[in-house]
Amino acid sequence: MRAQPLGCYATISVGSQLVTAGGNRMRRNDEDLTSEGGSRISDAPPLCWWSTLHIRDPCQHLDRMRRFAYCKVVLATSLVWVMLDMFILLYFSECNKCDDKKERGLPGREDALVRPRDGPGEGGKPVVIPKENQEKMREMFKINQFNLMASEMIALNRSLPDVRLEGCKNKLYPDNLPRTSVVIVFHNEAWTTLLRTVHSVIDRSPHTLLEEIVLVDDASERDFLKRQLEQYVKKLEVPVRVVRMEQRSGLIRARLKGASISTGQVITFLDAHCECTTGWLEPLLARIKQDKRTVVCPIIDVISDDTFEYMAGSDMTYGGFNWKLNFRWYPVPQREMDRRKGDRTLPVRTPTMAGGLFSIDRDYFQEIGTYDAGMDIWGGENLEISFRIWQCGGTLEIVTCSHVGHVFRKATPYTFPGGTGQIINKNNRRLAEVWMDEFKNFFYIISPGVTKVDYGDITSRTALRQKLQCKPFSWYLENIYPDSQIPRHYYSLGEIRNVETNQCLDNMARKENEKVGIFNCHGMGGNQVFSYTANKEIRTDDLCLDVSKLNGPVMMLKCHHLKGNQLWEYDPVKLTLVHVNSNQCLDKASEEDSQVPSVRDCTHLRSQQWLLRNVTLPEVF
Repeated sequence: MRAQPLGCYATISVGSQLVTAGGNRMRRNDEDLTSEGGSRISDAPPLCWWSTLHIRDPCQHLDRMRRFAYCKVVLATSLVWVMLDMFILLYFSECNKCDDKKERGLPGREDALVRPRDGPGEGGKPVVIPKENQEKMREMFKINQFNLMASEMIALNRSLPDVRLEGCKNKLYPDNLPRTSVVIVFHNEAWTTLLRTVHSVIDRSPHTLLEEIVLVDDASERDFLKRQLEQYVKKLEVPVRVVRMEQRSGLIRARLKGASISTGQVITFLDAHCECTTGWLEPLLARIKQDKRTVVCPIIDVISDDTFEYMAGSDMTYGGFNWKLNFRWYPVPQREMDRRKGDRTLPVRTPTMAGGLFSIDRDYFQEIGTYDAGMDIWGGENLEISFRIWQCGGTLEIVTCSHVGHVFRKATPYTFPGGTGQIINKNNRRLAEVWMDEFKNFFYIISPGVTKVDYGDITSRTALRQKLQCKPFSWYLENIYPDSQIPRHYYSLGEIRNVETNQCLDNMARKENEKVGIFNCHGMGGNQVFSYTANKEIRTDDLCLDVSKLNGPVMMLKCHHLKGNQLWEYDPVKLTLVHVNSNQCLDKASEEDSQVPSVRDCTHLRSQQWLLRNVTLPEVF
């Protein structure tokens, strides 16, 4: 709306006084001109500069000044309106970009830090996506193999429940704990999960204990993980450094890079999709202060990849591994509970670590040989460092008063040069050759394909083992992991072949609580390797053949070492496998299901006779 020109007033000078066109007398009072009524001349309506008359007197000069002042008001008002229009235009344009970025899994607006405490995901609660958005949600899920839409809805500093044991909440720790550098490796990580990890470290750690956070970019391709990330972390109240790998190097070498440039006395490794909870750091550092040769892990809680619900992990499980050297969680054995005298707030000694989250003294990390740099990308490094810690005089613990959440994905969104299987086989072959002694042959029987893999030069790693005077793997199995799934005492290790059908028991790659299978014998080990142990169990990996009722079925359940339904008696003369509790014999498959063995009353027929053969070691490359 245009400003309309207001009325103009002519003035003339009469001696020392001024008279307006309306006849009011004015007087000069120093620099202030007022009317007889006491009102300031400046309160009068402004003059119109475009109707100025060139009259050479004081009144004309005052007239021009008023008109000029009015002009400035008009111009200023117009400028304000222009700027407001530009702001509104930019605002809606930026919002559209935010929506577009969210569709592609890119960062949106940075107001995630100021969302209300009853917002989505607060308190670790699950995020529910409306039905009308679920198709888009499924598309976004493919980007990182977790619910990216849900993650984008959650504040970067969302609240979490305190899931610690009550006894942990009252523990006191020394004031002079060592400072730590937190090293986080990422590759094409989502903006929200990466920064939620960073904010949880900063918000729930005493800043006196945080030396720095080191973000190691393993050659990410997403633009928002470059300059935009660097600009963002500069504003944070704790020093955060972003380090770039020149090419895709994998978790192992990227962590080595981060550790090499960090400066804290303790190095804490975290994954890029974690959330630390209250009191997570102090108990880890306190254990290292007590003994620098102790490597410590938090309890790893579960963050759902579907809903981002925060679910507390159990303090009654610890790390182990199966026949194929895959990491697994198993119940804490009674012997470990007895060692801690029933105090669940004390750390649990664990045979292996999951690998993603742990703290270690910097000097000790160097002393024991950091990571095996000959391993590629990811896989096997957690078992390798676990074996090395225990066999070379260290201690590996889960600190039950420390909780860190981790997004567990059902599949990986990443591709690896050469394929995932090839890389893991190479890494496992390296750890078996260096650390497992004669027990490596057991692994090769279970996984014959590993023996065909070129595993590189291990000279420096075997020299390290000699230098540190490390104990044999048999010591590790006897003293640290007597509950290992690797049977040290067994009658046979290999195929169990039916005399009549010439078929072999086969786990068919099935899981716990599924039926054991039977299939044509192939002599290649793998799924047809079973162990008849000294405890008279028939084992395939960490599962035992179990029969809970007459006539079966024969199920595969977790070995419980309590005999009962898992006790089998083999007669090497009659060649029968008798299930002791039911007093029935293992038999060939029934007509109803040709790929599942059965149990029937013992008849001494050939269909109930079994040959237990040891598998010979495949040719080693």
